[in-house]
Amino acid sequence: MIHSTAIVHGGAHLGTNVTVGPHAIIDGSAQIGDGCTVQAHAVIGKNVVIGKNNLIGHGAIIGADPQDVGFNPEISSLVRIGDGNTIREYCTIHRGSAEGSATIVADHCFLMAGAHLGHNVRLGNHVVIADNSLLGGYVSVDDGAFIGSGCGFHQYVRVGRLSICQPGGAFSKDVPPCTVGAELNGLAGVNLAGLRQAGLLADHRAEIEQAFSLLFCSGKNVTQALAAARERPWGSEAQAFFDFVAGAKNRGICDFIAMRKDASGWRSYGEDPAGL
Repeated sequence: MIHSTAIVHGGAHLGTNVTVGPHAIIDGSAQIGDGCTVQAHAVIGKNVVIGKNNLIGHGAIIGADPQDVGFNPEISSLVRIGDGNTIREYCTIHRGSAEGSATIVADHCFLMAGAHLGHNVRLGNHVVIADNSLLGGYVSVDDGAFIGSGCGFHQYVRVGRLSICQPGGAFSKDVPPCTVGAELNGLAGVNLAGLRQAGLLADHRAEIEQAFSLLFCSGKNVTQALAAARERPWGSEAQAFFDFVAGAKNRGICDFIAMRKDASGWRSYGEDPAGL
Protein backbone atom coordinates (compact mmCIF):
# COMPACT_ATOMS: atom_id res chain seq x y z
CA MET A 1 0.00 0.00 0.00
CA ILE A 2 2.98 2.25 -0.69
CA HIS A 3 2.68 4.34 -3.85
CA SER A 4 5.43 3.79 -6.40
CA THR A 5 6.52 7.44 -6.20
CA ALA A 6 6.79 7.52 -2.39
CA ILE A 7 10.26 7.40 -0.77
CA VAL A 8 10.53 5.22 2.31
CA HIS A 9 13.96 4.94 3.94
CA GLY A 10 15.18 1.41 4.57
CA GLY A 11 15.47 2.08 8.29
CA ALA A 12 11.86 3.19 8.72
CA HIS A 13 9.40 0.83 10.39
CA LEU A 14 5.83 0.66 9.09
CA GLY A 15 3.13 -1.39 10.78
CA THR A 16 0.41 -3.38 9.06
CA ASN A 17 -2.19 -1.77 6.78
CA VAL A 18 -0.22 1.47 6.41
CA THR A 19 -0.99 3.53 3.31
CA VAL A 20 1.63 5.90 1.89
CA GLY A 21 0.50 8.25 -0.89
CA PRO A 22 2.24 9.66 -3.95
CA HIS A 23 5.51 11.55 -3.41
CA ALA A 24 5.35 11.16 0.38
CA ILE A 25 8.71 10.84 2.18
CA ILE A 26 9.34 8.74 5.27
CA ASP A 27 12.88 9.25 6.50
CA GLY A 28 15.45 7.36 8.55
CA SER A 29 14.22 5.42 11.56
CA ALA A 30 10.68 6.83 11.63
CA GLN A 31 8.09 4.51 13.17
CA ILE A 32 4.50 4.45 11.92
CA GLY A 33 1.93 2.24 13.62
CA ASP A 34 -0.75 -0.03 12.22
CA GLY A 35 -3.59 1.40 10.18
CA CYS A 36 -2.05 4.82 9.49
CA THR A 37 -2.52 6.78 6.29
CA VAL A 38 0.19 9.15 5.05
CA GLN A 39 -1.24 11.19 2.19
CA ALA A 40 0.50 12.63 -0.86
CA HIS A 41 3.54 14.87 -0.41
CA ALA A 42 3.63 14.47 3.38
CA VAL A 43 7.10 14.34 4.99
CA ILE A 44 7.76 12.23 8.10
CA GLY A 45 11.20 12.89 9.59
CA LYS A 46 13.52 10.28 11.02
CA ASN A 47 12.88 11.43 14.60
CA VAL A 48 9.14 10.61 14.62
CA VAL A 49 7.16 7.89 16.41
CA ILE A 50 3.51 7.60 15.36
CA GLY A 51 0.94 5.28 16.94
CA LYS A 52 -2.00 3.50 15.35
CA ASN A 53 -4.82 4.66 13.09
CA ASN A 54 -3.60 8.19 12.42
CA LEU A 55 -4.22 10.28 9.30
CA ILE A 56 -1.33 12.46 8.14
CA GLY A 57 -2.70 14.88 5.53
CA HIS A 58 -1.39 16.08 2.21
CA GLY A 59 1.82 18.08 2.50
CA ALA A 60 2.07 17.82 6.29
CA ILE A 61 5.63 17.97 7.68
CA ILE A 62 6.22 16.04 10.89
CA GLY A 63 9.54 16.05 12.73
CA ALA A 64 11.40 18.95 11.15
CA ASP A 65 14.08 20.74 13.19
CA PRO A 66 12.77 23.39 15.62
CA GLN A 67 12.81 27.06 14.68
CA ASP A 68 15.30 27.86 17.41
CA VAL A 69 18.34 29.94 16.42
CA GLY A 70 20.45 28.14 19.02
CA PHE A 71 19.42 24.63 18.01
CA ASN A 72 22.12 22.06 17.34
CA PRO A 73 20.94 19.66 14.60
CA GLU A 74 23.01 16.88 16.21
CA ILE A 75 20.67 16.84 19.21
CA SER A 76 18.57 13.68 19.49
CA SER A 77 14.91 14.58 20.04
CA LEU A 78 11.52 13.35 18.88
CA VAL A 79 7.96 13.94 17.84
CA ARG A 80 5.65 11.43 19.54
CA ILE A 81 2.09 11.02 18.24
CA GLY A 82 -0.43 8.70 19.88
CA ASP A 83 -3.41 6.89 18.39
CA GLY A 84 -6.43 7.96 16.38
CA ASN A 85 -5.30 11.47 15.48
CA THR A 86 -6.25 13.44 12.38
CA ILE A 87 -3.51 15.81 11.20
CA ARG A 88 -4.76 17.57 8.12
CA GLU A 89 -3.03 19.08 5.11
CA TYR A 90 0.05 21.28 5.52
CA CYS A 91 0.28 20.99 9.29
CA THR A 92 3.81 21.33 10.69
CA ILE A 93 5.04 19.68 13.89
CA HIS A 94 8.66 20.28 14.97
CA ARG A 95 10.75 17.98 17.10
CA GLY A 96 12.02 18.87 20.58
CA SER A 97 14.84 21.36 21.00
CA ALA A 98 16.62 19.80 24.00
CA GLU A 99 18.49 16.51 24.09
CA GLY A 100 16.08 13.63 24.69
CA SER A 101 12.98 15.85 24.64
CA ALA A 102 9.86 15.47 22.53
CA THR A 103 6.93 17.29 21.02
CA ILE A 104 3.89 15.25 22.01
CA VAL A 105 0.42 14.76 20.56
CA ALA A 106 -1.63 12.34 22.69
CA ASP A 107 -4.72 10.51 21.38
CA HIS A 108 -7.76 11.46 19.26
CA CYS A 109 -6.67 15.01 18.48
CA PHE A 110 -7.80 16.89 15.37
CA LEU A 111 -5.39 19.37 13.81
CA MET A 112 -7.00 21.25 10.93
CA ALA A 113 -5.23 22.57 7.85
CA GLY A 114 -2.11 24.66 8.41
CA ALA A 115 -1.86 24.26 12.19
CA HIS A 116 1.67 24.59 13.59
CA LEU A 117 3.10 22.96 16.72
CA GLY A 118 6.48 24.35 17.70
CA HIS A 119 9.15 22.38 19.52
CA ASN A 120 8.19 20.69 22.79
CA VAL A 121 4.49 21.46 22.49
CA ARG A 122 2.32 19.01 24.41
CA LEU A 123 -1.27 18.24 23.44
CA GLY A 124 -3.54 16.17 25.68
CA ASN A 125 -6.33 13.91 24.46
CA HIS A 126 -9.22 15.07 22.26
CA VAL A 127 -7.69 18.47 21.54
CA VAL A 128 -8.99 20.32 18.47
CA ILE A 129 -6.83 22.97 16.78
CA ALA A 130 -8.51 24.81 13.92
CA ASP A 131 -6.96 26.10 10.71
CA ASN A 132 -3.79 28.22 10.79
CA SER A 133 -3.36 28.38 14.55
CA LEU A 134 0.23 28.70 15.74
CA LEU A 135 1.61 27.25 18.97
CA GLY A 136 5.08 28.39 20.03
CA GLY A 137 7.64 26.27 21.81
CA TYR A 138 6.68 24.51 25.04
CA VAL A 139 2.99 25.45 24.80
CA SER A 140 0.79 22.88 26.57
CA VAL A 141 -2.87 22.24 25.79
CA ASP A 142 -4.85 20.03 28.15
CA ASP A 143 -7.53 17.44 27.37
CA GLY A 144 -10.62 18.51 25.46
CA ALA A 145 -9.50 22.05 24.68
CA PHE A 146 -10.58 23.69 21.42
CA ILE A 147 -8.38 26.26 19.68
CA GLY A 148 -10.24 28.42 17.15
CA SER A 149 -8.80 29.29 13.76
CA GLY A 150 -5.98 31.78 13.49
CA CYS A 151 -5.03 31.85 17.18
CA GLY A 152 -1.45 32.54 18.22
CA PHE A 153 0.26 31.35 21.42
CA HIS A 154 3.52 32.61 22.85
CA GLN A 155 6.01 30.02 24.04
CA TYR A 156 5.36 28.36 27.43
CA VAL A 157 1.67 29.35 27.52
CA ARG A 158 -0.72 26.80 29.08
CA VAL A 159 -4.27 26.16 27.88
CA GLY A 160 -6.45 24.42 30.45
CA ARG A 161 -8.79 21.46 30.14
CA LEU A 162 -12.14 21.99 28.36
CA SER A 163 -11.31 25.58 27.50
CA ILE A 164 -12.04 27.14 24.12
CA CYS A 165 -10.18 29.97 22.42
CA GLN A 166 -12.15 32.15 20.04
CA PRO A 167 -10.82 32.57 16.48
CA GLY A 168 -8.09 35.15 16.04
CA GLY A 169 -7.12 35.32 19.71
CA ALA A 170 -3.55 36.09 20.78
CA PHE A 171 -2.24 34.69 24.04
CA SER A 172 0.95 35.30 25.97
CA LYS A 173 -0.74 34.38 29.27
CA ASP A 174 -2.33 31.13 30.46
CA VAL A 175 -5.94 30.29 29.62
CA PRO A 176 -7.53 28.63 32.69
CA PRO A 177 -9.58 25.42 32.42
CA CYS A 178 -13.25 25.60 31.42
CA THR A 179 -13.03 29.19 30.18
CA VAL A 180 -13.43 31.03 26.87
CA GLY A 181 -10.22 32.71 25.72
CA ALA A 182 -10.71 35.79 23.55
CA GLU A 183 -8.97 38.78 21.97
CA LEU A 184 -5.56 39.67 23.45
CA ASN A 185 -4.99 37.73 26.69
CA GLY A 186 -8.67 37.95 27.55
CA LEU A 187 -11.43 35.69 28.82
CA ALA A 188 -15.06 36.03 27.74
CA GLY A 189 -16.47 33.83 30.52
CA VAL A 190 -17.03 30.16 31.33
CA ASN A 191 -17.22 27.60 28.51
CA LEU A 192 -20.67 26.39 29.54
CA ALA A 193 -21.49 24.85 26.16
CA GLY A 194 -18.27 22.87 26.21
CA LEU A 195 -18.86 21.72 29.79
CA ARG A 196 -22.35 20.49 28.92
CA GLN A 197 -21.00 18.70 25.86
CA ALA A 198 -18.34 17.04 28.04
CA GLY A 199 -21.08 15.72 30.32
CA LEU A 200 -20.49 17.84 33.42
CA LEU A 201 -23.57 17.97 35.62
CA ALA A 202 -25.40 21.23 36.30
CA ASP A 203 -24.10 21.40 39.89
CA HIS A 204 -20.51 21.06 38.68
CA ARG A 205 -21.00 23.73 36.00
CA ALA A 206 -22.50 26.09 38.57
CA GLU A 207 -19.54 25.54 40.89
CA ILE A 208 -17.10 26.38 38.11
CA GLU A 209 -19.05 29.60 37.51
CA GLN A 210 -18.72 30.38 41.22
CA ALA A 211 -14.97 29.74 41.06
CA PHE A 212 -14.66 32.00 38.01
CA SER A 213 -16.67 34.75 39.73
CA LEU A 214 -14.54 34.55 42.88
CA LEU A 215 -11.35 34.90 40.88
CA PHE A 216 -12.41 37.60 38.42
CA CYS A 217 -15.46 39.44 39.78
CA SER A 218 -14.96 39.68 43.54
CA GLY A 219 -12.58 42.65 43.52
CA LYS A 220 -9.79 40.45 44.91
CA ASN A 221 -6.43 40.04 43.25
CA VAL A 222 -5.30 36.54 42.31
CA THR A 223 -3.45 35.91 45.59
CA GLN A 224 -6.43 37.07 47.65
CA ALA A 225 -8.89 35.04 45.57
CA LEU A 226 -6.82 31.87 45.94
CA ALA A 227 -6.64 32.43 49.69
CA ALA A 228 -10.42 32.85 49.82
CA ALA A 229 -10.89 29.69 47.76
CA ARG A 230 -8.94 27.69 50.33
CA GLU A 231 -11.52 28.56 52.99
CA ARG A 232 -14.19 26.25 51.51
CA PRO A 233 -14.29 22.82 49.84
CA TRP A 234 -14.68 22.58 46.06
CA GLY A 235 -15.51 19.78 43.68
CA SER A 236 -12.76 18.28 41.55
CA GLU A 237 -13.33 20.48 38.49
CA ALA A 238 -13.44 23.76 40.41
CA GLN A 239 -10.43 22.71 42.49
CA ALA A 240 -8.54 21.91 39.29
CA PHE A 241 -9.41 25.44 38.09
CA PHE A 242 -7.81 26.99 41.19
CA ASP A 243 -4.83 24.61 41.06
CA PHE A 244 -4.16 25.66 37.47
CA VAL A 245 -4.29 29.35 38.41
CA ALA A 246 -1.99 28.76 41.39
CA GLY A 247 0.47 27.04 39.06
CA ALA A 248 0.81 30.04 36.75
CA LYS A 249 4.36 31.33 36.45
CA ASN A 250 5.67 34.76 35.51
CA ARG A 251 3.34 35.16 32.54
CA GLY A 252 0.26 34.94 34.75
CA ILE A 253 -3.27 34.23 33.53
CA CYS A 254 -5.63 35.98 31.14
CA ASP A 255 -8.07 38.49 32.63
CA PHE A 256 -11.86 38.80 32.31
CA ILE A 257 -12.62 41.16 29.44
CA ALA A 258 -15.88 42.35 31.01
CA MET A 259 -13.95 43.72 33.98
CA ARG A 260 -11.44 45.70 31.97
CA LYS A 261 -11.58 49.48 32.20
CA ASP A 262 -10.97 52.04 29.51
CA ALA A 263 -9.18 55.34 30.00
CA SER A 264 -12.27 56.92 31.61
CA GLY A 265 -12.46 54.16 34.24
CA TRP A 266 -15.58 52.46 32.84
CA ARG A 267 -15.62 48.74 32.21
CA SER A 268 -15.13 47.85 28.57
CA TYR A 269 -18.38 45.92 28.30
CA GLY A 270 -20.49 47.69 30.92
CA GLU A 271 -21.10 46.87 34.56
CA ASP A 272 -22.66 43.43 34.17
CA PRO A 273 -19.82 40.88 34.29
CA ALA A 274 -21.31 38.55 31.66
CA GLY A 275 -24.11 37.47 33.93
CA LEU A 276 -21.86 35.99 36.63
